[in-house]
Amino acid sequence: MEPFIVSARKYRPKTFKDVVGQQAITNTLLNAIDSNHLAQALLFCGPRGVGKTTCARILAKQINQDDSQNSDEDFAFNIFELDAASNNSVDDIRSLIDQVRIPPQVGKYKVYIIDEVHMLTQSAFNAFLKTLEEPPKHAIFILATTEKHKIIPTILSRCQIFDFKRITVKDATEYLKYIAENQGIKAEEEALHIIAQKADGAMRDALSIFDRVVSFSGTTLTRKAVTENLNVLDYDTYFSATDYILEHNIPKALILFNKTLSLGFDGHHFISGLASHFRDLMVCQHQETIPLLEVGEVTKKKYQEQAKKASASFLLQALDIANDCDLKYKTSKNQRLLVELTLMKLSSINFDGEKKNPESVALHNKTISFIAPASFFHSKKEKSSTNTVKTENSKPIVEEQQETVLPQNTVSTLETKVSTITKEVPTKTPTPKKIDLKNPTKRVSGLSISSLKAKKEHELNKKELVIDESKLPKDIVSEEKLQKLWAEFVNVIDAKGQKILASNLNADIPKLKNETSIHIELPNDTMRKEVEREQYELMEFLKKQLNNYFLELKIKVNETTETKFAFTPEEKYEKLRQKNPVIDLLRKEFDMDLT
Repeated sequence: MEPFIVSARKYRPKTFKDVVGQQAITNTLLNAIDSNHLAQALLFCGPRGVGKTTCARILAKQINQDDSQNSDEDFAFNIFELDAASNNSVDDIRSLIDQVRIPPQVGKYKVYIIDEVHMLTQSAFNAFLKTLEEPPKHAIFILATTEKHKIIPTILSRCQIFDFKRITVKDATEYLKYIAENQGIKAEEEALHIIAQKADGAMRDALSIFDRVVSFSGTTLTRKAVTENLNVLDYDTYFSATDYILEHNIPKALILFNKTLSLGFDGHHFISGLASHFRDLMVCQHQETIPLLEVGEVTKKKYQEQAKKASASFLLQALDIANDCDLKYKTSKNQRLLVELTLMKLSSINFDGEKKNPESVALHNKTISFIAPASFFHSKKEKSSTNTVKTENSKPIVEEQQETVLPQNTVSTLETKVSTITKEVPTKTPTPKKIDLKNPTKRVSGLSISSLKAKKEHELNKKELVIDESKLPKDIVSEEKLQKLWAEFVNVIDAKGQKILASNLNADIPKLKNETSIHIELPNDTMRKEVEREQYELMEFLKKQLNNYFLELKIKVNETTETKFAFTPEEKYEKLRQKNPVIDLLRKEFDMDLT
């Protein structure tokens, strides 16, 4: 039994023509070899699995070949590969420099391939600088890395840089198709597309996935087998979810999401895939962007059919809602509810991209009769204007709005209603202007001069609230009862946590003057403003309890009373010493300080 060789090694390209998806770089290297313009230091950078090391080996082999030698010669003695991930010290570089001085025994060049060169230490880079800048004529250095930004600028300036790109889904699919035919495997094109998409631009990853799926399904590769083995959601899931959303079928959308969770997928996977599905549908809206859809021909037709059912405005809002859910998913405490709420929002969007309004649905095909106030109409006659109206066939019709003709019976009925309302208006209010039903005017803009006039007229129409003061209670108030209720109110607000207001109201004892004026003195203007701002609740309490609604609070600021209140420890001590001088003797006796 022959040992199994993985496809990534078995089908590694041996010539530049076999390299997939890097035509620009391979053509440049071939022309450089043919014209003898090859640099002595090359830097291959790009994502993993795109052919950097492979191109370096092919280049090392081709520059040593000539017509007299066998094309199968690999020149292993002339190619030195160094893994900088494990050999990154200064001693490793010095050992490499010592080898460079020895010329090749076979061929013209000795090629040094340093993989993962960004792993070299700073001192190793510095030791390598001189040799890299002026190597012997027989030495060529090829550096390979996936992280070019980690290489110091002095190294970059000494190298000719080649940026390798990701392998496109189309190129990866074609190469997988070639390998499947070579191995006698019947593979559906949709299955190979899924493998190429899962590889994310890395050909080596695509070949590894291909081997795994072949081991699972045997000689027949189907889309169902690939999705099951790779644990990815099938396109059909998103097609069904979008159909339910377009039908506003919330229950089925939620059941589909629950089924997806039962298969082992998380909500984040589902919602991000749904957002990508909406993006693909948006791509299908225009003929020019269809090539951006990286799927097979059968799936592409499904996308085009479903894209006809959804409008661009719907897809834009759906993308926004799905993307918002994607961003909030990791920070959400109830992630399942977040996705379900998103599905409900998506299912509540109309085809025009707006959310359904329950009122508009309830009032569909119903007429609401109302008579507008006089302030909403102009007194001046409007000039005739032309409006463009669209009919059901979407054909524009230019219609002159010189005169709107209503049925005679409708006009007479409305005029009768308007005249009846006008008679019922009180004589004090301005009489509303008569509405010319035959020549209705246009709507008033909120920013126009006419709107300002309408607002002014509306203010005039307002009735002023007149209170008969003779009917309000006015009991005789005693100062003792006032002070008792005052203290009671202070205790209530202090218990509620309004400490500052309670302290301010406790600053003075209220005094009653002229039977209705309550006077207090406060030490500063700040306390006065605080009490004035919060006095409404206090006065309402006093008026209700004393049954006198003519009470008013008058606050006077007397700065001389400020000395009554102690703020600093020294002031507090002085206050206590004035009340009891013996406390000063106590402080001196025990040698106490103020803190």
